[in-house]
Amino acid sequence: MIINALSQSPGKLSNISEARDTKTMQKLLSSQEKILDVLDAGTTMRFLTAYQAINKDERILTGTARMCERPIEILVNSLTEIGANIEYQKDEGYPPILLKAFSDQKKKDIAVRGDISSQYISALLMIAPVLPQGLNITLTGRVMSRPYIEMTRKLMERFGVKTEWVDNVIKISSQSYSSGEYTIESDWSGASYWYSFVALAETAEVKLLGLRKNSWQGDIKIAEIMSSLGVESTFLEDGVILTKTDHKSKVEIDFSNCPDLAQTVCVVCAIKGIRCEMVGLESLRIKETDRIAALQNELAKIDAKLLETEENSKWELIPRDLSKPVNKSITFDTYHDHRMAMALAPVCTQTNIIIDDPSVVNKSYPGFWNDLEKVGIKLEQVL
Repeated sequence: MIINALSQSPGKLSNISEARDTKTMQKLLSSQEKILDVLDAGTTMRFLTAYQAINKDERILTGTARMCERPIEILVNSLTEIGANIEYQKDEGYPPILLKAFSDQKKKDIAVRGDISSQYISALLMIAPVLPQGLNITLTGRVMSRPYIEMTRKLMERFGVKTEWVDNVIKISSQSYSSGEYTIESDWSGASYWYSFVALAETAEVKLLGLRKNSWQGDIKIAEIMSSLGVESTFLEDGVILTKTDHKSKVEIDFSNCPDLAQTVCVVCAIKGIRCEMVGLESLRIKETDRIAALQNELAKIDAKLLETEENSKWELIPRDLSKPVNKSITFDTYHDHRMAMALAPVCTQTNIIIDDPSVVNKSYPGFWNDLEKVGIKLEQVL
């Protein structure tokens, strides 16, 4: 949608998600209001910050209380180097921010840490071709979430923009996006919860539509991860079929390029008795909630532990004792986090559960509970 908005003649986009974050982006891209409220949408905040920073009008970007606690300074500093005029309205380094009219590009060579959220880098990449001088971005240190950066580049190239990534430098010359129709792939992050259901159910076969074997999405990694956790993926032209298979007793997983899968995998391992050693969880602390703390709290309710080791930011998931039954009638908290609700929902295959604030799924997968009912999972509202 950002690329389409940056095109001189926007084209038609199909299979647009019904997620609240997506609807928020659509609404704000067409809004004439001075104050743009992204609610709790982190991607929307970061992408719109770059998009509005190079526009000629003046806007204020804000969001929920939690959004205004999530850092934006690295992106703002990069945009300011380029020539944007941005002012913090409250706390330094955090929204809300005032973006004034863009007048002139000051630099085309900037350096950005590679171990930050890829959304900062994608935001800069997408505006690069419409800048008068283009942009050269040097990524410093370890590059995290590389598939997301590659996905952005490939989508830009799909819309006619040439990019070059050599060593740690991404170069984009000044050029124009071409317009055209595009069908958006279904969401692999949302698909991950169905992998979890298949892994935890006694018997299951699920077909997920609109997913591609050669997907650009980083979270297609779930297919590979779950092959060790008890789910086989069979790709067809129109999607993928998930079936149960054997699982390993111990796994090692690097979530550096797919951090949004961590909650799902932790719950599966906790229930199935799989010991899991993990790295790449650092960014979970600055998501919709502190997902490390949230996982530790909720996994304890199924007698599992998530422990941080002293060795190179490694984590260890200690699963429940399979000789003991799962606790009955567990109430899970969601921490205003859509992924906590959906990652914990498959525990219903083991025992009755209550999900506190189930509406949080509206952020990314508003049809989640309806889809659960379609496959025979019984839901009732608790007053």
